[in-house]
Amino acid sequence: MEFHVRPGGVLRGRLRVPGDKSISHRAIMLGALAEGETRISGFLEGADALATLRTFRAMGVDIDGPHQGRVTVQGVGLHGLRAPEGPLDLGNSGTSMRLLCGLLAGQSFDTTLTGDASLSRRPMRRVIDPLAAMGAVIESGQGGTAPLTVRGGQPLHGIDYELPVASAQVKSALLLAGLYARGRTCVTEPAPTRDHTERMLAGFGYPVQQEGRRVCIEGGGRLRGGEIEVPADISSAAFFLVGASIAEGSDITLEHVGMNPTRTGVVEILRLMGADIQVLNEREVGGEPVADLRVRSAPLKGIAIPEALVPLAIDEFPVLFIAAACAEGETLLTGAEELRVKESDRIAVMAKGLTSLGVTAEPQPDGMRIVGQPDWSGGRVHSHGDHRIAMAFTMAATRAREPIEIEDCANVNTSFPGFVELAGDAGLALSRGDAERRAQQRSNSP
Repeated sequence: MEFHVRPGGVLRGRLRVPGDKSISHRAIMLGALAEGETRISGFLEGADALATLRTFRAMGVDIDGPHQGRVTVQGVGLHGLRAPEGPLDLGNSGTSMRLLCGLLAGQSFDTTLTGDASLSRRPMRRVIDPLAAMGAVIESGQGGTAPLTVRGGQPLHGIDYELPVASAQVKSALLLAGLYARGRTCVTEPAPTRDHTERMLAGFGYPVQQEGRRVCIEGGGRLRGGEIEVPADISSAAFFLVGASIAEGSDITLEHVGMNPTRTGVVEILRLMGADIQVLNEREVGGEPVADLRVRSAPLKGIAIPEALVPLAIDEFPVLFIAAACAEGETLLTGAEELRVKESDRIAVMAKGLTSLGVTAEPQPDGMRIVGQPDWSGGRVHSHGDHRIAMAFTMAATRAREPIEIEDCANVNTSFPGFVELAGDAGLALSRGDAERRAQQRSNSP
């Protein structure tokens, strides 16, 4: 699939982007391990979250839905999962694979986890090694990549672990293994990361002790099912926050956006750049802070992005690079090595794409230097199958002189089903195309 975006466009109106992917994953996982029924609303019906849902169905959990974002999970308790009939295919979802490593380490049966070509290249040692210190046995491919086989029946014990690199996925995997471990499991972070797992464990009635950047749980407790309302995903909202900031005359309100303080780095960074973002109607839903965000176009300026904000915006940097390319002056990002091992090498791929559009973008080992300019040329950009890069470059067209074509966009459905339609409703001149058909047409033309 290709995206084709005509230059220009003004973003206006009120939008609600799909549900938060991180929370949707965890709602299925903890709902399955709980005792009793869990009713979820706002569930993200994207490929990644659906992979998690299918995984628990394959392990004997009765799940009804999704129907318009509503899912009902009949929990089987911590020890009620059954061995799947074959390998569990997690598609492109690194969150599913890493969190499941911890959860499955406490089961009585063996499980094999597989994924697509992109997921099969992503590093898993960062979660395998600390889980091994708890007594888990996880076999991987060469270089610590998928497919992974998690051996069941291993007695787990709690550990006190200091994360070498801030990672919510590794932290969550260890806490999920800690549910099954003897004694106390503690994780200390070098910097704050998203805390959805801790909040949701507490929401399911599981005691969580937290002091600063250290979180601990005791094994052997119980989870109780209940109601979960998933807020709109701030990572999906980020594309429209940037698009409306850089497209002159834009004024858009994004409704019911999750404002977890471990996820709001994108708002803080854009405000430091001069963005006009208002936080309205603040409230709390199911233990998560939520608000409406109104954003109007504003002149942006380049900044040195504070490293303390990097873990709070790690998934939003592809579109933040677009904002930097439109800002006056230089923007410098450091301390973001994690971007090298996402669905793609997001530093290298974004630098190449921006350069092809005429923007000065210099990749660094742990970040990027970007020199902004008023407008850009158009052209073809390859997303390398990375959904966030594909969506980021659609927003670039608001400042381009010519159309932008973006290759390899099918994975947008992993996090943002309906993106094309919603962006079109907001005012972006975006359409889908079939890459193979267009290539054939070009080859047949005289």
